[in-house]
Amino acid sequence: MSDPTSVIDDLREESEELDRLVAGSEPQRWSLATPAPGWTVAHQIAHLAWTDRSALLAVTDADGFHALVEKALAAPGSFVDEGAEQGAALPPDALLTRWRDGRTALEKALRAAPAKARFPWYGPPMSAASMATARLMETWAHGQDVADALGVARPPTDRLRHVAWLGVRTRDFAYGVHGLTPPASPLRVELRAPSGDLWTYGPADAPQRVTGPALDFCLLVTQRAHRTGLALCADGPDADRWLDIAQAFAGPPGGGRPPKEATS
Repeated sequence: MSDPTSVIDDLREESEELDRLVAGSEPQRWSLATPAPGWTVAHQIAHLAWTDRSALLAVTDADGFHALVEKALAAPGSFVDEGAEQGAALPPDALLTRWRDGRTALEKALRAAPAKARFPWYGPPMSAASMATARLMETWAHGQDVADALGVARPPTDRLRHVAWLGVRTRDFAYGVHGLTPPASPLRVELRAPSGDLWTYGPADAPQRVTGPALDFCLLVTQRAHRTGLALCADGPDADRWLDIAQAFAGPPGGGRPPKEATS
């Protein structure tokens, strides 16, 4: 992923799709509860705007970003929620403008970034391509929460390849945040894309594997759906264990979503 152009283009398209979903909403629909406890549609968009601003600082102002990290370390349990709460308090038009302006500025900064540059983040430093991939993953995941709140079914696209790639790449990270040692054995992942293509990761002769729809895998690694409601198959104990803890996003272990039957 040395050339970030493709993923930056897809990030813009993903953002624009979500923008169209919320831009025409009546003001009261911004207050609808989403599957994330305590978060409304407004909180979801505010979080994206806040994280885009964080990414922009990381790319353009390392000192400013490190100051933001210090604030996060001072309030690790509430920092993210506070950022979302502040943005959600804005009128919908103002919040939408903030998100649009921030993501446009970030896109320009990512496109202008030197090819081999690495930027600080809440985890390991990131390249422009990795930063754009992480932003696309978050935009898609939080967009799913918004779509669920609005009762809208979003047709999956092959932009999910970036989310799937990140989900595979963060396998060892998921073990680490749970205080577990990652398995040494390789893993094969085979996912059926929305277009019908087969996306594959890992050696073809790996003794353990995960297979299923790319959409379901992306819902799992972003913790937008419980494993029991997804058509993913794990062959081998290590593959099975990973699907229980998979996490493509930075930070402590996520709580995930309960099985659908538990909320019915």
